[in-house]
Amino acid sequence: MAAKKQDPLVIASKAKAVLKKANCNVAGDAFDGLNAYVYWLLESAAKRAKANGRKTVRAHDFII
Repeated sequence: MAAKKQDPLVIASKAKAVLKKANCNVAGDAFDGLNAYVYWLLESAAKRAKANGRKTVRAHDFII
């Protein structure tokens, strides 16, 4: 089963500029992977906030 395409959360041109500055090339699927990771981070942070009895996500909820 193919994964559902998610709306982009990352500005690809900005992320690509950072990678280019680090002297790296960027594969065509790189931003799909980055976007999936950002969704995972957001979902994980929401779960952590809820587990701590909060509705508000805070910066420390993103710490792995």
